[in-house]
Order: sequence, then C-alpha cells, then structure tokens
Amino acid sequence: MAQLFTPAATTLFRVAIVLTCLSIVSGAALAYVWARSGSTWNVGKPAPQPVPFRHDLHSGSLGIDCRYCHSTVERAADAGMPSAQTCMSCHSQVRVGASVLEPIRSSFLLGQPIAWKSVHRLPDYAYFNHAAHVTKGVACETCHGRVDRMSKTVKTQTLSMGWCLDCHRDPVPQLRPQDAVFDMGYEPHGTNLPDDVRAFYREASRRLTSCNTCHR
Repeated sequence: MAQLFTPAATTLFRVAIVLTCLSIVSGAALAYVWARSGSTWNVGKPAPQPVPFRHDLHSGSLGIDCRYCHSTVERAADAGMPSAQTCMSCHSQVRVGASVLEPIRSSFLLGQPIAWKSVHRLPDYAYFNHAAHVTKGVACETCHGRVDRMSKTVKTQTLSMGWCLDCHRDPVPQLRPQDAVFDMGYEPHGTNLPDDVRAFYREASRRLTSCNTCHR
C-alpha cells in the first residue's frame, strides 16, 4: 500500500498534537491561577459609595468602635450598616453644611435608608453569621483587614471558599480574647490559648468543614 502521508506531514501532525496538549494544559493552569488571584475576587478594589466614608478617620483617628455603626454584629447574621440617624448623631453638629454629606441629610429628612454598596458581600448560596464569629473570638480585622488605615474600604482577603476552609480547619491561631475582637493591630496569641479551647476546636473541625455549615 502506498504511504498516505509524507514524513513531513506526519511530523507536522505530531507537533500539532503536542502543541494542542500543551495548550490545554497551559489553559487549565492559567484558569486555576486566575480563579485564585486577588483581582478576580476584587481584592483591593473599593466600591463606589453614596458618601465617601473614611474608616481611617472614623475608626482610626477618632477611635469610634465598630459596633457604633455595625450595631447588630454581635447578635445577628448581618453586621448592619449605619443609618442616616446614626450618622446624624454626630453630623448634626460636625461639618453641618458640608456638601459631601448631602446624601446623609436627605436620607435623614426623607426617612430613607442610605444606599451603601457592599464591599464584602458573599454569594447568596453561602451562609455567614457575624455573631457566630465575633462571639467566639474571631476579630473584624481577620476578614476585613486594617480598616482603621483605609481611606476607602477595600477587600484584603478573597473570602473564597478555600480561604474560609483554611480557617475552619484550624481556627485557633486566629482567635482572640473577647475584649480584643474589635481592636485593630492586635497580634493573635495562638499558642497562649488554653488546652480545652484547642481541644474543642479540634473536635469541632469536622462540623466546621461540613458542606451544610455554610451552604444551607
């Protein structure tokens, strides 16, 4: 039987097969890296807000406690966002005529909520309870970063499932005393935790990594 393909065509076909395989592997690797990069999860990107609220001023320079604005963080799944009434408790006397605060004054007078944009919103299929975390010693800073240094609030962590699971598998190094949960710049004590606390979280790790803990 006569040869169907020339040696050059056979070589070209083999090279094409190798290049196709390399392209598939490279594409999969790039997709893997892209899916885990900070930019994909909007890390470092501020959301446009109706008012240019500065955490570095309010939380940092003025030392206002997180709970003053996020008033339900210790007792509800949602931390709560500041209402116009909360803002006006100060701004009825401070920077009263500032044009940048007009949306706050309008919301207050009209009795309408301020349309804050969420920076850390999770997908609807992921359940997160703020109270369950902060009352067990997980600090605001752990997930939200040093907001007391942010002129614009941005994500500092991906908040991906993998990131959450890393903590759920071994939460002990992230835990703080209850009176330090809302402090900024606190160094987690990790090794100073009592043995019974460590034992509790070792036993709880199976429940904390169960699918239905976050997907209900």
